Amino acid sequence: MRSRAIWLGVNLFNALISAWIIGRFGGAIEAMVALAVLMPVVASMGGVAGNQTLTLVTRGLATEQVSRRNTGALMRRELAVATLNGLFWAMIVGAVALVWFDKPALAAVFAIAVFINLVNGTLSGAMIPLLLQRLGLDPALAGGVVLTMLTDGIGFGVFLALATLFLL
Repeated sequence: MRSRAIWLGVNLFNALISAWIIGRFGGAIEAMVALAVLMPVVASMGGVAGNQTLTLVTRGLATEQVSRRNTGALMRRELAVATLNGLFWAMIVGAVALVWFDKPALAAVFAIAVFINLVNGTLSGAMIPLLLQRLGLDPALAGGVVLTMLTDGIGFGVFLALATLFLL
């Protein structure tokens, strides 16, 4: 219970950081409500991609299929997977946003943010368990918390910053 409670506390801190990031763009969200509608998708796509990778790498560490000698190959492979998935899903979400909101610029910003956060999530999901293991922390227990901080914070920040720069 104790080790889980500590990471729940870290997660609460992370959630407050994400809330602060969102709050910094309150004016943008007020000006374009569609941003609030689409924000969870950006975070979710990065989070799921990251959790998939985090789970595979954590399992690889536990079964000793992942080690220091093959981390370079692992990172190259995950970058390729992230890029391909990111491009595919960016096109899908961009098309959905275009049909839904009929705003090409919004659809483009949304697609770019999903691409960036999907790549961010995948690469973070690969690196976090390796780093946590080196620090002597349990990647299975702590990895999801760290990953959520990165995919939520970066996802919200990138999407809202791009929207502010190009839509408002």
